[in-house]
Amino acid sequence: MAQLAFYHLTRSTAAEALPALLQKTMAAEKRALVCCDLDQATGLSSALWSFGGGSYGEGSWLPHGIKGKDDADAEICPIWFSDSPQNNHNNASFMFFINGITPENLAGSDRVFVLFDGNDDAALTVARGQWKALKGEGHALSYWQQDDAGRWTQSA
Repeated sequence: MAQLAFYHLTRSTAAEALPALLQKTMAAEKRALVCCDLDQATGLSSALWSFGGGSYGEGSWLPHGIKGKDDADAEICPIWFSDSPQNNHNNASFMFFINGITPENLAGSDRVFVLFDGNDDAALTVARGQWKALKGEGHALSYWQQDDAGRWTQSA
């Protein structure tokens, strides 16, 4: 069964937090599926183009594609943006669910990340509902929240 982790964003946006998580995914030689609203994918894509940290060197980018724009290259993209886990065209085993997209189709996943805006009451309500449903299905869940410096700390 996949490891499921909820990431409660309080100090950064998904566009600021996601690139570092995806960089770690790439360092682990895993493929990622990012499930989000396709309108939001454009902004997240820009964040990946301008991400400049870690093992890829300063000013580097994270290779990726977007459903509806890069469909012919989906299989070779280590990071794939889609609006649904049904469209896992790059055979990713790390799945990211952004801003209320419901985690589903988790078979074959090694890790699942649910990122949500902790400053948005509606997003908090959706995340709580997702947590309760996934817990009820018997999944083991972990919860991560940003501290005052923006670092991730795990809570019980």
